[in-house]
Amino acid sequence: MSKRAALLAERIERGADALATFAEGLTDAEWHAVVPVDGRKVGVTVHHVGFMYPIEVDLTRVLASGKPIEGVTWAVVAKINADHAHANAAVTKAEALAHVRENSRVAAAAVRALTDEELDRAEKVSLYFDAPLTTQFFIEDHALRHAWHHLGKIRAALKK
Repeated sequence: MSKRAALLAERIERGADALATFAEGLTDAEWHAVVPVDGRKVGVTVHHVGFMYPIEVDLTRVLASGKPIEGVTWAVVAKINADHAHANAAVTKAEALAHVRENSRVAAAAVRALTDEELDRAEKVSLYFDAPLTTQFFIEDHALRHAWHHLGKIRAALKK
């Protein structure tokens, strides 16, 4: 196993664990609070992180295989997010936490399976206007950063 891949996977798990641990302690009112600017409820946002792991891993595998990521734009991401928020407006804390924990573990396992050569591959990424990005960067900017990003936004919204 690649040491770099193992470290990336561990950081994915730490972020998901931090988000889940924080969310476990939220009151019902906090769970249903809306995150400013984002517009989604805290609980929906927590579930969203778990929901996105499989998508992020699929795109990671595309780059790792030496192919470009095509057709993924910020408008596409916004539509995915809006559809998810609508479909999961009533998500429970137990459902969201289970989703984050399970999908982060699956994502981490997929990252652990990557070789250093795959991590170093760089291809065009449509989300970044076809900039040639490495697989490792993509992992760090998406599957790894995602839980930390939303945890920070939720904490700021709840002033915790």
